[in-house]
Amino acid sequence: MLYDIRLVIDYSYGAPSDHTRNLIRLLPSDIEGTQRVLSRMLVLEPAPDERHDSLDFFGNATTVVAWHAPIDSVSLQLSARVARNVPPQGLDLSPPLRALPAEITAQQSLLPDAPHHFLGASPRVAPMAETTAFARAALTPDMTVRQAVEAVGRALHRLMRFDAKATTVDTSPAEAFAKRRGVCQDFTQIMIAALRGVGIPAGYVSGFLRTFPPPGQPRLEGADAMHAWVRAWAGHDLGWIEFDPTNDQFAGLDYVTVAHGRDYSDVAPVRGVLRSSGGHESRQAVDVIPLEEQPA
Repeated sequence: MLYDIRLVIDYSYGAPSDHTRNLIRLLPSDIEGTQRVLSRMLVLEPAPDERHDSLDFFGNATTVVAWHAPIDSVSLQLSARVARNVPPQGLDLSPPLRALPAEITAQQSLLPDAPHHFLGASPRVAPMAETTAFARAALTPDMTVRQAVEAVGRALHRLMRFDAKATTVDTSPAEAFAKRRGVCQDFTQIMIAALRGVGIPAGYVSGFLRTFPPPGQPRLEGADAMHAWVRAWAGHDLGWIEFDPTNDQFAGLDYVTVAHGRDYSDVAPVRGVLRSSGGHESRQAVDVIPLEEQPA
């Protein structure tokens, strides 16, 4: 499946800011066997005085920018064309859940994709007795790892309610779980905590999700959004699998990955510092357009 992706994020400040510096993770990258980037471009207005593009530890494309003169607004404009080719779910080659610790121990690597990085506490996801108990209640002794990931994700989807006003970007997984509501970031980090609590390495994926308009209605320009879901390590033979607890499904052709890490702190699309006074406003518009829907 070919997608054209367009994203615009506009920031406006109450007063001109100086010494503004941002770390941006918005450029999708190639993923062997799953995703191929045919083109990508990130344009900033006004143009920054400094720009440095590189890869972080997990292989995510990062862009560091800085403005030396005062600015009162910034616009980030992404355009990309991405091919997705996710193989259909085949045989479950994951081990029984009880055999997973031995397979993790056998992984003699600390490369970015090694499961060891995704098993313990991370900056935004700490062990929680509540989510561990929740995960255990969803499991049965005979489950494979893949079945366990699916069971926990589906149980969380049934428990939680999507509510864009219930949480903020800084809400902890513990608080969102107590409220039983939140957005995709909350669903994802709660599921990560739950899986790690029962010994399954789990991490965070940020990206784009193709959405579908109601039957008979046109797709609204700019109506899509960035999204988040979970990746979990299901043993040596099956490797990493991805589940979206917000939408109760495995990630497939409708998902385009931008970055992955241990939790949101590793993949935040935009983070940085500035010196200003007053508040600021932001606006975001996203389009994930299948190539066949492009105008002639």
